[in-house]
Amino acid sequence: MTELDHIAVVAPDLGTGVAWVREVLGVEMPAGGKHPEMGTHNRLVGLGPDVYLEVIAIDPEAPRPPHRRWFGLDDSAAVERHWREGRRLRSYAARCSDIAATIGGGGGTFGAPMGVSRGGRQWLFAVRPDGELPLDGALPCPIDWGERGTPAPTMPDLGLTLQSLRVETPDPDAVRAALDAIGMARQPEIHHGPEARLTATIVTPGGVRVLT
Repeated sequence: MTELDHIAVVAPDLGTGVAWVREVLGVEMPAGGKHPEMGTHNRLVGLGPDVYLEVIAIDPEAPRPPHRRWFGLDDSAAVERHWREGRRLRSYAARCSDIAATIGGGGGTFGAPMGVSRGGRQWLFAVRPDGELPLDGALPCPIDWGERGTPAPTMPDLGLTLQSLRVETPDPDAVRAALDAIGMARQPEIHHGPEARLTATIVTPGGVRVLT
């Protein structure tokens, strides 16, 4: 079984992403860290006991990795275009306990497990060889935190709760079938749309807000 682990804003740079989240949700995201294997850095904020929001971007101080970065970040022109178009919430991750078994025959879609780290925490994350998101973000990225588990419970409670996650996609049936194949519980709402687009409805101390 897999379940929603986190949702991710893919930003042209970390400061821009954090400022946008501050504007929309009214909170300052706590510090995250650096991912040396990917040349990226992030900020994190909890959305409940077992789900969180991530803002991720290329770390300008990190060396370029020998492989493609995750979240499609190597295509900076596409990242900028999506940002201008309001497609800023670009990805979600599905937590599992055996990532190889979860991916199974879907390696062409999800990629292969890769060991990554942030500070003292290490985990496995499915990354496609081209670095792009599965079905342009309509499908989740499988993640396996190992015995230590998700960091969500350790994040400070800033009064944010994920109410719903909506996925628009040109092929809803294919997305539903893929989510069923990886055994995803609490699946997002799947709807037809001209392109992959994620919408998260979040309860905040200032009322209900929407990230897209």
